[in-house]
Amino acid sequence: MSETLNSSSNKSRRNFLKYFLGGGLVGFAFSIIYPVLKYLIPPKSSEPVPTLVMAGKVGELKPNSGKIFRFGEKPGILINTPEGELRAFTAVCTHLDCTVQYRDDFQHIWCACHNGHYDLRGINVAGPPPRPLTPFKVNLKGDQIFVSKES
Repeated sequence: MSETLNSSSNKSRRNFLKYFLGGGLVGFAFSIIYPVLKYLIPPKSSEPVPTLVMAGKVGELKPNSGKIFRFGEKPGILINTPEGELRAFTAVCTHLDCTVQYRDDFQHIWCACHNGHYDLRGINVAGPPPRPLTPFKVNLKGDQIFVSKES
């Protein structure tokens, strides 16, 4: 009788280990697959991308300076070149999506994350950025500066 009790005890231990290890493997597989799927499937955009945004007023941006403004969910950068020409680009670095800034000492756009450099036309000139910044169209209406996507 002790052999049957011992045999049934071994089966219940074996079943417990089988379910325990199987559940652990399923959990491990889920912990690998879920983040990969979340990375591959882009999130739904909740906010529509605007076509026209007021980026500032004419007098607030002196020559050889820049300003970050909001263009939908992403930042944009408005630059008043040393010659006094207004230019606008997306302020998202093409390398790793860091926010760029205008450096008046360099007289160009700079990404602090990995030392990426863009000239005043938005073209990548140094560092790891693989492509230029997306340019925006700048329009003046009275004393207001409006920025829109180029077509």
